[in-house]
Amino acid sequence: MPTKYTTVSIPQALHKRLEKLIGEKTGFKSVSDYVTYVLREVVAMHESRRDPEPFTSQDVEEIKARLKALGYL
Repeated sequence: MPTKYTTVSIPQALHKRLEKLIGEKTGFKSVSDYVTYVLREVVAMHESRRDPEPFTSQDVEEIKARLKALGYL
């Protein structure tokens, strides 16, 4: 059975920055592949912790730091 997909919108300026980043520093083929990877990592981090609360204040700070390093913030 083929994988089903959905669309997530991001600002065009961010998309362009990610294209540049992907071309220079990663082995990803597309922005979509890169964003999928990043989101899987974030979800896996939360699933592995099995916290009753989805995001603690420490989680939020870690996510902000990661997003800033990726150029989102």
